[in-house]
Amino acid sequence: MKVVTAAACGLLALSCLMSAPARAESGPQGTWVSEDGGLKVRVSNCGGNRICGTVVWLGEPNDAAGKPKTDKHNPDPAKRSRPLIGLHVAALKASGPNHWSGQIYNADDGHIYQAHLVVKDESTMRLQGCVLNVLCQGHTWTRSE
Repeated sequence: MKVVTAAACGLLALSCLMSAPARAESGPQGTWVSEDGGLKVRVSNCGGNRICGTVVWLGEPNDAAGKPKTDKHNPDPAKRSRPLIGLHVAALKASGPNHWSGQIYNADDGHIYQAHLVVKDESTMRLQGCVLNVLCQGHTWTRSE
């Protein structure tokens, strides 16, 4: 499972869907499906001009033992038993029209990355996760209806 690759490149991370005209005005709020289809993140307003992303669905929610997947790669041992569904994976702040920047969490490796999100249109957004704002990897997300 790739939460950052699917969630950020983490998350996001990404509230209830709005009507099409309202979406363009409200930005990325809503539920989004990762490029590989294995993850859904709900993006919601979390105060002021900030948005947060929360994992709401996994294509494969259970591990090999049939138990819900957890945050097993978290560097904090006390957090490794947290379920991935419900995990906050993105915290971003508006940085321009249809642009947000901040941090995403990758549950695949337990690392936090710098992130940039751009809403392309009502149904697609591009989420990029970066190390030192130099080495970046991006993915296109599709709005879930």
